[in-house]
Amino acid sequence: MLEPTYQADVVVVGAGVAGLSAARRLTSAGVSTVVLEAAHEVGGRTATEKVDGFRLDRVGRLLSTACAELHVTPGLEDLVLRPFAPGVLLHSDGRHHRAGVQPGSRRARGAQSARGALHAVRALASTPLPGPRRPVAVPGRQVSVPRSRGGAPLGTALDQARLGATLNRLAGTSVERLLARPETTAAEALHGRGLPARTVDGFLRPLLAALLCDPELTTSSRSADLALRDFASGRLCLPAGGAEALPQLLARSLPPGTVHTGVRVTSVSTTSVATAEHGEFRCAAVLVATGARDAAELLPGLRVPDFHPVTVVHHTTDEPPGTDASLLLDADRGGPVAHTAVVSAVDPSRAPAGRTLVTSTVFGPATADTDAAVRTHLARLYGVPTTRWETLAVRHTADAVPAMRPPHDLRRPVRLLAGLYVCGDHRDSGAVQGALRSAERAATALLTDLGVRRPMHTADPLPTARAA
Repeated sequence: MLEPTYQADVVVVGAGVAGLSAARRLTSAGVSTVVLEAAHEVGGRTATEKVDGFRLDRVGRLLSTACAELHVTPGLEDLVLRPFAPGVLLHSDGRHHRAGVQPGSRRARGAQSARGALHAVRALASTPLPGPRRPVAVPGRQVSVPRSRGGAPLGTALDQARLGATLNRLAGTSVERLLARPETTAAEALHGRGLPARTVDGFLRPLLAALLCDPELTTSSRSADLALRDFASGRLCLPAGGAEALPQLLARSLPPGTVHTGVRVTSVSTTSVATAEHGEFRCAAVLVATGARDAAELLPGLRVPDFHPVTVVHHTTDEPPGTDASLLLDADRGGPVAHTAVVSAVDPSRAPAGRTLVTSTVFGPATADTDAAVRTHLARLYGVPTTRWETLAVRHTADAVPAMRPPHDLRRPVRLLAGLYVCGDHRDSGAVQGALRSAERAATALLTDLGVRRPMHTADPLPTARAA
């Protein structure tokens, strides 16, 4: 018995942010498109789990309100971003220090003016906030004393002025100029900026580690500059309702019947896609928009990058720590937590009324005692006992973030040959905005090759696959 054959102009393999965004651009241009996803829901790594009324992100990358892709990508018009408190909180020697830049447009900041520099320095002032002066003793566990840094992690007023000027220059520098800079690792670039070691180690290093998911800062200095530029130009933020808001909005913006979940693709060519249980899809072009490893299985010879593993730990407590909606970093690096926040204070929709959600991110491989080590570290960071906190989930993702070590091409080719294309964060910056940029490039290449002609076929619905 012959297997059924379905037809469309383009078949997109993978319903993550990149695949859905590319599909949105293609369908808007009148190109009939089918999206096939092996999982039973869209989103890929950009997933949010529901547990007892809580919304728990699987990876939960930090975003910035200055990220242009979040504002101009078709399908994301209704995306709501929930900002953290301005800047970040640094925990150092048992105290909290506010550090960061205030939001506003580049023109409002006056990046090149004396007034703009003064504005940034004031925003970056390391004013100690109320916090524990000594580590909190957790019954049954030993808490190490963090090393003293001999003062605030941002250093003297002159150090802060230098940092403010550096961030202001980054905010006022075009992306093209940043990408034209000599490339090295993020760690080497930090020490080449002429900033004091205390400022680098106490603020920039933990901040960049959080933004890049790279504790050793082996990432390309160009990628690091782009991340710092977004930080200096806006506010760190999260999508309202969880990370899944992005793929769900994109999926809802597509014509009905475009996305089919539970369909596993086994092979691709320039004119067809074979599936395990749903027959063959004939088409004029194929766009592979899966993660890097799955893409390499379908496209032999495609380079698979290394990855930064990420573990996210979610806790709930009836008594929220007193950090409000701030992102908290450990300038002393005295434990496994890279960054943590009372996420329900940033986005109340992520927790039931009257409950608190604390989400913490750990870099590196997961261990059997991850939760215990995280609790001990959080007790010191927040200055409150954590023994009674309830663990909602511990989620480890080995391939969370593609590594972007130099030399790294931030515009890796998306057109492999006529009729075969690839997109995803592994073709760009390794972040959500990189996935969106690569999707735009892939869709543009596809439309150019297709001549943006009228649709050749109408995609037939799959009778046995669940349409999203």
